[in-house]
Amino acid sequence: MITKDLIKISDNQGSICGDSSRISSSTASCDPACSDYDDSISSYVLSTGGRRYYSPSVGEKQCIPFLTQVHDSLDKAFLFYKNYGRLGGFDVRKGTKKRADDGTIILKHFVCSCEGFVEPNIGRTNGSECRERRTVSKRCGCKARLVMKYMFPNKYFVMSLIDVHNHPLASETGRQFLRASREMTAGLRNVVYDAAKANIGCSKTYTLVKEMVGGYSNVGATLCDFKNFNRDLKSYVGDKDGQMIIDKFKVISETSEGFYYAYEVDSSGHLIKLFWADVIGRRNFELYGDAMSFDATFDTNKYNMIFAPFTGVDKHDKCVTFACCLLSQENVAHYTWAFDHLVKAMGRNPVVVITDQCPAMKIAVPASFSSDNGLIASKHRLCMWHIMEKFPVKLGNRLVKETVFMEKMKKYIWSSNIEIEEFERGWEAVIKEFKLEDNKGLKDMYGIRASWIPAFFRDEPMFGLMRTTSRSESENSFFGQFHKQGDSLCEFWLRYQSAMDRQRNETNRLNHESNSSLPSTVSRWFIENDAADLFTLAIFYKLQEEIIASCLDMQIKRMSEEREGVTYMEIRDVKVPDKIFKVSVSLNHAVCSCKKFVMCGIVCRHSFCGLKQIGVTKFPRTLVLNRWTKLADNGTSSMSLAVSNSFSKMEEVSLKLTNIWFDFQQAVNKAGMELDKLDQVHSTVMQLSSELDNNCSNLTKKDHMAAMIGEQPSGDITILAPNICKNKGNYFKRLISER
Repeated sequence: MITKDLIKISDNQGSICGDSSRISSSTASCDPACSDYDDSISSYVLSTGGRRYYSPSVGEKQCIPFLTQVHDSLDKAFLFYKNYGRLGGFDVRKGTKKRADDGTIILKHFVCSCEGFVEPNIGRTNGSECRERRTVSKRCGCKARLVMKYMFPNKYFVMSLIDVHNHPLASETGRQFLRASREMTAGLRNVVYDAAKANIGCSKTYTLVKEMVGGYSNVGATLCDFKNFNRDLKSYVGDKDGQMIIDKFKVISETSEGFYYAYEVDSSGHLIKLFWADVIGRRNFELYGDAMSFDATFDTNKYNMIFAPFTGVDKHDKCVTFACCLLSQENVAHYTWAFDHLVKAMGRNPVVVITDQCPAMKIAVPASFSSDNGLIASKHRLCMWHIMEKFPVKLGNRLVKETVFMEKMKKYIWSSNIEIEEFERGWEAVIKEFKLEDNKGLKDMYGIRASWIPAFFRDEPMFGLMRTTSRSESENSFFGQFHKQGDSLCEFWLRYQSAMDRQRNETNRLNHESNSSLPSTVSRWFIENDAADLFTLAIFYKLQEEIIASCLDMQIKRMSEEREGVTYMEIRDVKVPDKIFKVSVSLNHAVCSCKKFVMCGIVCRHSFCGLKQIGVTKFPRTLVLNRWTKLADNGTSSMSLAVSNSFSKMEEVSLKLTNIWFDFQQAVNKAGMELDKLDQVHSTVMQLSSELDNNCSNLTKKDHMAAMIGEQPSGDITILAPNICKNKGNYFKRLISER
């Protein structure tokens, strides 16, 4: 009984595993039960000892090597044998060689990758307790090889060919994983590089390429190959990061006169400060530098340097970047250095600078943007949001959330329609009502009221454009889509350029929409049509709201006779019932006590009401700020943009490779499933490849990486990569709010 059971088990094992002892024929195909191998790839022969030997089966005769076959060089012979192995299901590698006295290679072996054996590593050396890495080997002593012999003049012929393997060959589905089938071509390297600039990782890039080419087997590389190339890019930069980024800036400044940069190193030669502004950023500052927000962000590079963009508002009411800096510390010296170079690059101070309550910035901003350099001094404004967020901490949640204290206080804090005296009276009344005269936190806020309360900025041009650092927060979020903490400086710069391309392309799109279309008007007042011709869409829609409100929500309480071309009115706004607005209008100008035009550069509803009352039909040109018009960037004094030749060449090469690839895919799609047409496409490609072999040299991976990232510095490195910085946004958690 036991014997019969053992026989059944033996039969089952033999049928599953393909036991050679149960094969009666001397020549047979692989067992159909063995799904790892394909009949179309190889067949095996049984030796007298019962050992299997496999022979490749390749349908394309022109790809099969034979004795006395001649090749022009050893490299071409190796590529030919490698392609034969790819089609046959095995990998090849270069073996031993023999040289003549003059150094000429007269004999060369190309062998199967399974040739030879690996000595087993039994046990651990030096008694280490760490777990060793698990590895596998395909070496099984395969004798398959191609032997090339030198023949005059400078050619080689096949002297010996062994085409039998002692191991199974790869199946159709497994051939894509052979080394012969995997190569990070220039096209794939460009895809990984371009995707990295948009902060797309290797896994997503690999999946995207798979969809582009129609399947994983058509990619020509594995996910591991993609990751390895990305690793090689980082390794190529290595500790030369600081020198390479400065060398790149030098090249850009030589090819673009409008590019400005500055840097500093510490006593050890490590980069600690870096500032740059390109010609477009400098032009934008010339147009929109009246209001600027500055805030620092982190986690954009592996050195934890502070990335701080200088941000403004453009004619489409969108964020625009003037310049940027990377700083290793958050102190007065570093901020002052960055602000000084901003003034040097732009040639003037911004009208207003808004920051958070950083103590270092409170000192650096007045010091750098002062009138000492002969320029008009900037006004420093603090972010209202950051200050308002501290109310619960300083007063407690009960008072802030369970009483009407904040509701009454916000009425005086946020309003732009009250004078300084009204704010003073209102603040004092609320403090007295809730008996907070002795609260130190409120006293501190009141002491700096001139730097954050809107009532103190009513007479300052463009001070109402920004109340908080939300523009900088938006910029930080935008750049966060491109950057990540592990970036080197070279990678950071590439992704920064990609981010700027998106921001500026969006500006171009909005320019096109504003110039090529007219918005719908909702009133019969001709001044609305005139505004649609003058202003960008974003600003027009704001003006349109004011025009509609001037028709629906205004009540003229008093109107004087015209005196010297000026009419004086008192207007009540139904949205602000406790306030009377005083407006003086003429045919070409308007002034309102709300001072919205002074603070934001946009005509208010009260002024529109007065203009409508006296019959003005054309938008007064004295109320048109150039920064909001469609033609705002025409006629600026900044120099035209010049692009680095190497960068332009890389962009052209990348575009050309993309076009070639899609054209090839289109040709294959046109061939469809007809074999004769597919053979025609294949033969054309092979013919073109043969012609290129004779006329072109292959681009090495190192040369390609140099073209992508930049040449490695030659000679001594004078600028070392930054040290890992320790700022309040890194390593140490910020203090959790008491709320």
